[in-house]
Amino acid sequence: MAELEGLEFGKSDFVLLDEVTMEQFMENLKLRFEKGRIYTYIGEVVVSVNPYRQMDIYGKETIEAYRGRELYENPPHLYAVSDAAYKAMKRRAKDTCIVISGESGAGKTEASKYIMQYIAAITNPGQRAEVESVKNVLLKSNCVLEAFGNAKTNRNDNSSRFGKYMDINFNFNGDPTGGHINNYLLEKVRGGEGRGTRYVFY
Repeated sequence: MAELEGLEFGKSDFVLLDEVTMEQFMENLKLRFEKGRIYTYIGEVVVSVNPYRQMDIYGKETIEAYRGRELYENPPHLYAVSDAAYKAMKRRAKDTCIVISGESGAGKTEASKYIMQYIAAITNPGQRAEVESVKNVLLKSNCVLEAFGNAKTNRNDNSSRFGKYMDINFNFNGDPTGGHINNYLLEKVRGGEGRGTRYVFY
């Protein structure tokens, strides 16, 4: 079971700050990060800080703690957002989208892996093999995409130089049946007029 949040961990939701200033925001984020709390809400949005280390906040026990719960029942986590999106999709029978945004090295690819791990774990156990197959195909395709579209930057040795739109298809029971990945905003770089100028076109 996930540990309960306390005052010593700062505010688990930025909307609870007494005063909303950049200083207060950063101070709260720093306090939570130092206490090993890498997730913080802003309403229904979760802010994630890359810990640059392995953390024991994923896996079966944590998945069960968030499964079927309301967003604010447990401390902020990607699993809570994943569960809310999955329940909304099933309840409304409409497409649902989770947007993962951040700068290079922020952990966007890792976040997408944890979201798919959660979805695979909570779907129909009888379909687990098919679900795992869909998840593995989507995740392993990252290696191929990275071979053609990643580059070393000052802040990240393996930085994606393109955006990814990952589409997972579900059946009426809420089990993943397939999916595909679209690339967009692929950087195209060329030298300029012999002066070594670098142009990036989208």
